[in-house]
Amino acid sequence: MGQGALPAKQGLYDPRNEHDACGVGFVADIKGRKSHKIVEQGLEILERLVHRGAVGADPRAGDGAGILIQLPDAFFRAVVDFDLPAAGAYAVGHLFLPRDDAARAETQSVVERFITGEGQQLIGWRDVPVDNSGLGYSVKPTEPVNRQVFVGCGAGCSSQDAFERKLFVIRKQIEKVIRESRLDGRESFYFTSISSRTITYKGMLLSDQVGTYYQDLNDERMVSALALVHQRFSTNTFPTWDLAHPFRMIAHNGEINTLRGNVNWMAARKHAMASEILGDDLDKVWPLIPEGQSDSACFDNALELLVQGGYSLAHAMMMLIPEAWSGNPLMDERRRAFYEYHAALMEPWDGPAAVAFTDGRQIGATLDRNGLRPARYLITDEGLVLMASEMGVLDIPQEKIVKKWRLQPGKMFLIDTEQGRIIDDVELKEQLASSKPYAEWLKQSQIRLEDLPEVVGAMSPDPATLLDAQQAFGYTQEAVKFLLTPMVLTGQEATGSMGADNPPAVLSARAKHLSNYFKQNFAQVTNPPIDPIREEIVMSLISLIGPRPNLLGLESGGANMRLEVHQPVLTNADLERIRNIED
Repeated sequence: MGQGALPAKQGLYDPRNEHDACGVGFVADIKGRKSHKIVEQGLEILERLVHRGAVGADPRAGDGAGILIQLPDAFFRAVVDFDLPAAGAYAVGHLFLPRDDAARAETQSVVERFITGEGQQLIGWRDVPVDNSGLGYSVKPTEPVNRQVFVGCGAGCSSQDAFERKLFVIRKQIEKVIRESRLDGRESFYFTSISSRTITYKGMLLSDQVGTYYQDLNDERMVSALALVHQRFSTNTFPTWDLAHPFRMIAHNGEINTLRGNVNWMAARKHAMASEILGDDLDKVWPLIPEGQSDSACFDNALELLVQGGYSLAHAMMMLIPEAWSGNPLMDERRRAFYEYHAALMEPWDGPAAVAFTDGRQIGATLDRNGLRPARYLITDEGLVLMASEMGVLDIPQEKIVKKWRLQPGKMFLIDTEQGRIIDDVELKEQLASSKPYAEWLKQSQIRLEDLPEVVGAMSPDPATLLDAQQAFGYTQEAVKFLLTPMVLTGQEATGSMGADNPPAVLSARAKHLSNYFKQNFAQVTNPPIDPIREEIVMSLISLIGPRPNLLGLESGGANMRLEVHQPVLTNADLERIRNIED
């Protein structure tokens, strides 16, 4: 929630410019059989991903590591001194709290107030036993107090899904109140998780410290059918306790390069969004994405909203990280219609990214459409699935392995522990693409620029008028001679020397072209150059113009008209076509 140990914005440093690249993995029993061995294997994967984490000058200080597992019911019944309802009818919230006694008491009272205020039952608190003897000297001053709150399902929740939604709404309100308070130590407050299905143990730890710091994880009663683990490498980031992964639904390797636009679009949707499922509770979850979070934390917030708003886990992931659809002539038409319809609902969160995700029942992973992050998986004859940034993270005899493969760009790998099977990418997407009449909805709402009647465009202006316009809009002789003319004559980008010594538009004394003020910031590390001509298989310049549909209107398809243009530069003839659109 808070930025913890992040410095304030100063000079050329801005905490918003933070990116990370890490090690991620999970192990799961396809049939949903819970055991302590799965937790042990998760911790073993973590230890073997140690080379993917970062270490500072303090050799015992890491960027963060953690593990997400299913809620171990028998364990909690054994360690608390109060009665718990049936499994699924109570939730456990794991919290980081301020070290100051008064501040901690104040934050706990806020937590209790919202739990009871939203009609749920406060059952009790538990201190989480930790062993901080292995923490580095630079980590101990920022170590929070770890406590767990137990919440009983209120009478107003008709199902476990309704209970999960209510927990989501409670958490968002608590976070907002504490973030806006003047409480000392408020930046230490954070929910690692609050759920009736999953729990996350994480922190500013090295990968081999997770199992020793959190003593719960070594208890034989700590059982799960899945374990999602993560070792963080924040390439130009200050590590903090709350920014360690896994988050509440995902663990992520890579960067979200479109982050600023994604976050702004989510904020802009606030007044256009309504949900039959969340109802009036939707107003309580804003701001959906608080300031100062990492790209992965923002992505997790967006995924949570979609899942709590009624989308299935796989459907939400396909909206946030779609496969390349516009330049793929081999794609099934129904699947293309699915992606094209959702392009107006949700802009892609573009990587390079490998994301592992779970809701406690299903667990899976996906790569973005460029596939620039490694992820491999194997399946054993005993029904164990292992996915990680690389193989060799668990010692599994070769004769037990029935399949080895890698995640492919845009493809989804999904295990459903309730159904006890792996759901194939083709089956999953076929099922979702045919669940609603997406092609019909597109037909009702979509106007393609190239399908509009041909018209006569305005004549090119005379040279004097053109020169006036070019000067007014910040074109230079250099741009016309060295950039535009070669593009017009050869259809190619002009080549030039490396490095540009001209100042950023906002600092320049000269008038600059409007587009120079709007630049997408890409991460400084590991990203190959990309352009929409050479990379048209995976890149699209399609722009959608018109009112944005309601993101959570699952049944309201085809109600919003939209104009679709295949690239953002409009000619005079294009503008005339749009002017005559009503005809």
